[in-house]
Amino acid sequence: MNIYVLVKRTFDTEEKIVVSGGHIQEDGAEFIINPYDEYAIEEAIQVRDAHGGEVTVITMGDVEAEKQLRTALAMGADKAVLINTEDVEDLDQFSAAHILAEYLKDKEADLILAGNVAIDGGSGQVGPRVAELLGINYVTTITNLEINGDTVAIKRDVEGDTEELETTLPLLVTAQQGLNEPRYPSLPGIMKAKKKPLEELELDDLDIDEDDVEAKTETVEIYLPPKKEAGKVLQGDLQDQVKELVGLLRTEAKVI
Repeated sequence: MNIYVLVKRTFDTEEKIVVSGGHIQEDGAEFIINPYDEYAIEEAIQVRDAHGGEVTVITMGDVEAEKQLRTALAMGADKAVLINTEDVEDLDQFSAAHILAEYLKDKEADLILAGNVAIDGGSGQVGPRVAELLGINYVTTITNLEINGDTVAIKRDVEGDTEELETTLPLLVTAQQGLNEPRYPSLPGIMKAKKKPLEELELDDLDIDEDDVEAKTETVEIYLPPKKEAGKVLQGDLQDQVKELVGLLRTEAKVI
C-alpha cells in the first residue's frame, strides 16, 4: 500500500512564544511536529504493518524542517520528502494544498493522512483541499480506520457524537485525538532514521512558479491574548458573598 502523511512543523505552544512587530519571533522558539500529525503518522505506520507497503512523510519549509522529518522517520516512517519553500514569501492553505497536490498527483497514493488541524492555525483546510485537487475521497476528524481491500470503514467525531461510514480507496483522512496513541521514537529508531532516505525538492522540481502559489489570504496582525487579571476571593457569609458576586457581575463584568 502506498501511504503518504502530510506533516507540518509548528511552534510548541507549551513553550513561551514571543510576538514582536506583529510577527512571532522564531529565534529561541521550540518547533515540533504538529501534534495532530503525530496521530496521522502513527496510523500510517499501523496500516503499513497490517497491509504492507511503505509510508512517506512530506513537509514544506526550510532545512530546519528536516528535524521533524527525521523524528517521523524515527517513529517508523520509511521515507521523507522536504519541499523547500524558504523563498516563498507567504504560504496559506491555498498555497500549501496546491504544492502538496502537485507533488502527489502522479504518486498513485492509496492512502493520504494528515492532522485534523494545525495548532498554529487551526483552519483544518489543507487536507480537504489536497483531496479536492487530487479528485479523491476524503473524511475528516477520524477516530477509527479499518481497511478491507479497497473498502474502508471509518468512525469520525461529529459534535460530541460518533458517525460511522464506509468509503473506498484512494482516500485522504485527517486524524483526530483518540485515533491512536502515537509512539515515541526509540533509540534504535533514531539510529535507523539517519540512514533512511530524505529527499529535498525545490518548487522548480515540481514545475511550480511562485506566482502560482501566491497566498489568497493576508495576515493583518498577530498578537497574544491579554493577560488574565487575578481572581477575586469573596469574604463573609454565603448570603453576603452571593450579593457581592451579583453586584460585581452587574457593575464590573457587566454580564447581567
